[in-house]
Amino acid sequence: MKYELLHTNKNTMARHGMVECNGYKYKTPMFMPVGTKATVKTLSVEELYDMHCGIILANTYHLWLRPGEDVIAKAGGLHKFMNYKGLILTDSGGFQVFSLAKNKKKDITDEGVYFKSHIDGQKLLLTPEKSIMIQNKLGSDIAMSFDECPPASASYEYLKNSVERTIKWAIRGKQVHNNKKQALFGIVQGGAYPDLRKYSAIETVKIGFDGYAIGGVANDGESKDDMYKAIDYSVAYLPQDKVRYLMGVGDPIDIIEGVIRGVDIFDCVLPTRIARHGQCFTRHGKINLHNQKFKEDFTPIEHDCDCYTCRNYTKSYLRHLIMSDETLGGRLLSIHNIRFLIRLTEELAEAIDNDNILKYRDNFIKNYRTK
Repeated sequence: MKYELLHTNKNTMARHGMVECNGYKYKTPMFMPVGTKATVKTLSVEELYDMHCGIILANTYHLWLRPGEDVIAKAGGLHKFMNYKGLILTDSGGFQVFSLAKNKKKDITDEGVYFKSHIDGQKLLLTPEKSIMIQNKLGSDIAMSFDECPPASASYEYLKNSVERTIKWAIRGKQVHNNKKQALFGIVQGGAYPDLRKYSAIETVKIGFDGYAIGGVANDGESKDDMYKAIDYSVAYLPQDKVRYLMGVGDPIDIIEGVIRGVDIFDCVLPTRIARHGQCFTRHGKINLHNQKFKEDFTPIEHDCDCYTCRNYTKSYLRHLIMSDETLGGRLLSIHNIRFLIRLTEELAEAIDNDNILKYRDNFIKNYRTK
């Protein structure tokens, strides 16, 4: 994987760049839709192309349990299995298994994490070596190191030990990584503590990865202020010539703030999750189509949106689908929400090139009302 820095914004860390990997080139900043089980929920790959989608994310844990990495390998890898002609990033599975580990002190060890399968209750062990070996077989373009995902409420001492464990796991994972076509990213942890973030970033960079992710910033209970501090503390020690990935962040304002702080790529389940509940992004904040006022609103979600949904359907019809519990409703809203975030990153790239990203942020926030 190569990263080319095209332009750095004046007075901020924001940067416009180009990612090149396995014959594909994509500009950053970039939002990556989440295709947990080798599918972005309800959407076809052709629809993803129409949204100008670049990299998508798939989940190692879920694909390991079903259908299994060997099945996907026999199919020719994830790209052929799901017929996606673009870059695919697989996470390590760490976030899922940590949420399934019931006794944190007992189940999380230096060896790996013991947990019970959410499918059949079978007790399993996921180690850094196992995570990388699964991802090698899945054949994604980008694999993630196995890291510990501590809660936002974790103490300083816990986080300190967690950072040490994550670094050791990163070393072990890199040692077994043997897919030459697959980039490998390291993950920086450390909560909102500047010394832990600095130590984690410096030591992870010493190991040497194709890109670097900032983890532990999308946990429940973490304040926005702590999230932004964690980004600042991490980015300060990451190399200029490598991709920077902020994991699990999909709120529009958080994406803007992340870009200003030097982040290149983002992912989140938010756009498809809220779509299934009848919600969609607009320039004036999220709206909920369950609201009675949209019953006779025969206008698109946004007049200036170029997505398939806004080109063809009204809020009245979309509300009807949502109120009738029709799958098409969540599907059409997913198209709009993903395109909204991708379009946002396209506009941020333009604002970076024009050196007016702070003005862009201020105007966006002034108009955006969170509800």
